[in-house]
Amino acid sequence: MKIYEFGDKNKPVLLLLPGTCFTWNGNFGHVIEGLKEHFLVACVSYDGFDETEQTEFSSMLEETEKIEDYVKKHYGGEIHAAYGCSLGGSFVGLLISRENIKIQHGIIGSSDMDETGKLKAKVLTKLAMQIIYNFIQNGGFKSRLMKRFYDKRMLKRGEYGQKMMQMMGIGVRDLSFITKRSVENQFYSDMVTALPEKMDVPGTTIHVFYALKMGEKYRGRYERYFKNPDIIEMDLEHEELLILYPEEWIARVVETVL
Repeated sequence: MKIYEFGDKNKPVLLLLPGTCFTWNGNFGHVIEGLKEHFLVACVSYDGFDETEQTEFSSMLEETEKIEDYVKKHYGGEIHAAYGCSLGGSFVGLLISRENIKIQHGIIGSSDMDETGKLKAKVLTKLAMQIIYNFIQNGGFKSRLMKRFYDKRMLKRGEYGQKMMQMMGIGVRDLSFITKRSVENQFYSDMVTALPEKMDVPGTTIHVFYALKMGEKYRGRYERYFKNPDIIEMDLEHEELLILYPEEWIARVVETVL
């Protein structure tokens, strides 16, 4: 695990946590320059998803411990804010709930906060591997049926779907360093790592960038895990603001935590 820093060390620290199967620069590379005006940007690069390392993603808890150790060593155990994109939102929840470090503002970015039992998680992980890992490695599908399904979905999603694939690096850069085991462990670990309900840590405010087009059930999840979340509604798809409107996303982050 690595953390890449950008900006003035005298400014408040903003920790960025990528989503599922995203590299740090794919997920946040297009917003770092804008964020540097306001923060010392610290972007997490998970084990198994950094091309400069020969590592594999093990578990959510092991990665969380490494992030905590880094924050203690480099920032005295306290940071101003943390933004978690999708999967990264689960990391924000873990970091806050464990209270091993202090985070003044946690932002949950369109996260699904999905949890399930081990058996179901294993089945879902196997299904995901048949689709996602092969897609990551090959940049497409060998199956004509899957290719037609994917093309139809992407056409329906337009620029949003295309930009999301580009951010993941699909067909854009070599992702062969990402192993099957890393993807499996990340998917499975996310689903079986439980968060406490009604989190309420003194001195910490939870903000949620709630993409309404994801569905109403997600509001219930945010209210389940966080006692008094600041839910910021957006009539958008999952992380659409970050993907399609980076300048507006930067302004919203700044407005939310500063």
